[in-house]
Amino acid sequence: MGASLPQKEANLFKLIVKSYETKQYKKGLKAADSILKKFPEHGETLSMKGLTLNCMDRKSEAYELVRLGLKNDLKSHVCWHVYGLLYRSDREYREAIKCYRNALRIDPDNIEILRDLSLLQAQMRDLTGFVETRQQLLTLKPNHRMNWIGFAVSQHLNTNPSKAIDILEAYEGTLEDDYPPENERCEHGEMLLYKISLMEECGFLERALEELYKKEPKILDKLDYKEQEVSLLVKLGRLEEGAKLYRLLLSMNPDNYSYYEGLQKCAGLYRADGQYSSDEIVQLISLYGSLAEQFAWSSAVKRIPLDFLQGDKLREAAINYIRPLLTKGVPSLFSDLSPLYDHPGKADILEQLFLELEHSIGANKGYPGREEKEPPSTLMWTLFLLAQHYDRRGQFDVALSKIDEAIRHTPTVIDLYLVKSRILKHAGDLAAAAALADEARCMDLADRYINSECVKRMLQADQVSLAEKTAVLFTKDGDQHNNLHDMQCMWYELASGESYFRQGDLGRALKKFLAVEKHYADITEDQFDFHSYCLRKMTLRAYVEMLKFQDRLHSYPYFHKAAAGAIRCYLKLFDSPAKSATEEDDEMSKLLPSQKKKLRQKQRKAEARAKKEAEVKIEESSSTSVSKSGKKPVKPVDPDPHGEKLLQVEDPLSEATKYLKLLQRNSPNSLETHILSFEVNMRKRKTLLAFQAVKQLLRLDAESPDTHRCLLRFFHEVSSMAAPATDSEKLIWTVLEAERPEISQLHEKSLLEANESFLDKHKDSLMHRAAAAEMLYLLEPSNKFKAVTLIEDSSNNLVQRNGVLGPVGEWKLKDCIAVHKLLSSVVVDLDAASRWKVCCAEYFPYSTYFEGSRSSAVSNSSYNKISSNPENGVNNPAGGISLDSLAPNGKLEAFKDLSI
Repeated sequence: MGASLPQKEANLFKLIVKSYETKQYKKGLKAADSILKKFPEHGETLSMKGLTLNCMDRKSEAYELVRLGLKNDLKSHVCWHVYGLLYRSDREYREAIKCYRNALRIDPDNIEILRDLSLLQAQMRDLTGFVETRQQLLTLKPNHRMNWIGFAVSQHLNTNPSKAIDILEAYEGTLEDDYPPENERCEHGEMLLYKISLMEECGFLERALEELYKKEPKILDKLDYKEQEVSLLVKLGRLEEGAKLYRLLLSMNPDNYSYYEGLQKCAGLYRADGQYSSDEIVQLISLYGSLAEQFAWSSAVKRIPLDFLQGDKLREAAINYIRPLLTKGVPSLFSDLSPLYDHPGKADILEQLFLELEHSIGANKGYPGREEKEPPSTLMWTLFLLAQHYDRRGQFDVALSKIDEAIRHTPTVIDLYLVKSRILKHAGDLAAAAALADEARCMDLADRYINSECVKRMLQADQVSLAEKTAVLFTKDGDQHNNLHDMQCMWYELASGESYFRQGDLGRALKKFLAVEKHYADITEDQFDFHSYCLRKMTLRAYVEMLKFQDRLHSYPYFHKAAAGAIRCYLKLFDSPAKSATEEDDEMSKLLPSQKKKLRQKQRKAEARAKKEAEVKIEESSSTSVSKSGKKPVKPVDPDPHGEKLLQVEDPLSEATKYLKLLQRNSPNSLETHILSFEVNMRKRKTLLAFQAVKQLLRLDAESPDTHRCLLRFFHEVSSMAAPATDSEKLIWTVLEAERPEISQLHEKSLLEANESFLDKHKDSLMHRAAAAEMLYLLEPSNKFKAVTLIEDSSNNLVQRNGVLGPVGEWKLKDCIAVHKLLSSVVVDLDAASRWKVCCAEYFPYSTYFEGSRSSAVSNSSYNKISSNPENGVNNPAGGISLDSLAPNGKLEAFKDLSI
């Protein structure tokens, strides 16, 4: 570095490098300028000056200087290395790798460049190159522990764990017998556990167990040691020893569910599906009976038996589990019990048990068969539990009566209002649910969770402005949206995006969905710093797990929702493109002069209002956001706050395809992925790709209404296409003709016959009947009356239950809303849609969408000014409530007369 410079300038060059490493950028710039006065074309100095400027956010100057430096000295590894660092800072990893490789051609043994290259290869998952670079580093510096570990990890990641074991054993062979010293024992123990986990992964179980026993004194983490030992013992079939060790682990942590599961496996009493024979249940009762005596204070040992017990034994165990928690007042009790509702018959047993408890506590102030009196709060928590139970079973009238009784009993418990809000949401009254959630929020203004629940309800009710004002009560002062974005508050952005989408504001919806996608990109980038940190600190097992997590990062639900939301926005944008400026001018020219004047005045007022709001926000942020040093932090201004530029895409379908490919790669088993693929490719006229999506839907769920729609729509579209002219079109037709007989739903049937067959098979299901009606109307528009009749003849079959309150209807509110939209916008029969609305208003009396008799949309409610919304029952984004009513002190005048 700086070799071609005289001694004085060479020292200055070293000072530039040192200043860069210690982040003293001004000092480094001064030294660089001193050299460039005498040697203005010195390539390495120009490059280092550019790198320093890059750290000072002067990127354009930085790139210009680095490229000039490289041009002046193409054969300098420093210039190429600096160019790579510049690209790396901008996340252009592939370009950075090219620069590093060019640097290594000039100086193949440069340790720093090799180390930087290996980090990028790990980040980009260039595993073959990662192995080669790590091997080269080890060859150059074999006395460095990190190089041995890095080479072993690279082999493991490159699916060669046995080679990784050999490398780690070779490294151990270089150590002294008394290694490690006291200050390195933890890191060395982690390395040993990593090596043993590699042996387990390779199937060398006996060898792994022998190594574990041999190295026990050197492993400090005794809990991980025991967990690794028991895992090996179980895999080796030494179940008695495994059972003893699991009991030892339970004595250390008797509430760890995985230890109980392991103990069951050792006893041969574990079933993944939870289905046990009567003999196995007897053995499990005996096992958990002995464990309950040993760990009487454990909650898990009492809760787990509820999963496998039946009948009277379940009832006895449940009452023993529930009673102490009701007395104590545990709000999460129902969440703990909710998995039992998926087991046939258990919900009925719990219902009878809850009702008996309520009756006994209400009448005798104590539990059945007990003389001790319970505190008054026990009745309230029992009613709280019952309300959630009936909500889960869809009996909203009873649920609301129970929660109202609990509120009358103790009106100061916040959880009661939150649960009532949730019940109203499920019943379809989203505006009232938001009001109840806000009432709960006002009761404890310091509780962030309650604030978040309130915001979620407001967004579900499409009260976006009110939700924003509520959400920022818990953010830092300054730019509210940036704070929520910086905190990666994805649930808020998703709910907000879905609300904007429902209201038809595609620009803001897209902005919110793409913000979530950016968070995932940031999470992917965040792993970069761990590639060197984890090797240095020897957290090897956690590091490998983190890399595996990153590889499946985009398969998580939040990303799926964001990508699907963005695709839906682009599809809607393609179907109804945004108007260009010329089109708007044309429309203006058609208006009368008086109408033009009014419209312009309206536009000017809206612009002035938006400008004023922006100025107020800037003033607030500038007055409050002053750092300790007295300087105001410079915050980036969002150039497109309403997402208008996002709508100006030339090809919405190509943008949708980017996110579709991510979904196809990471969520291949989701029906929604392939439904979106079908919609995109049908619009792009990609016939074979659309057919591929149909085949995937048939593979996942051939009986789904959506699969049926896509299948018939596809072949109907194909049949209406012109005769194939080109060779590629003829080939596509040949493929479809060969594939159609293979589809059982269409085998030797016309599309109408296939539709009839589908209807016969699923005639008792509302959504299947609606799909069949929609396809009938598509195939034969003249059969509109028959299609409508198919839907109107659907019956809301009652689901028989053993509960005290009898059966409940099968229809779901969201399905009925979907059918109403089908009648009004697809079949376009407004009379039928009106009749359907009246019918559903009886089944869902709390639904604002159907204007049910008990909903907040009717005239006798405090919300009678709220008009119905296409999705959620609110047209006004604030739900008819003034934004000024949101007071931080909790006085919410708009809801003072609320009665539900």
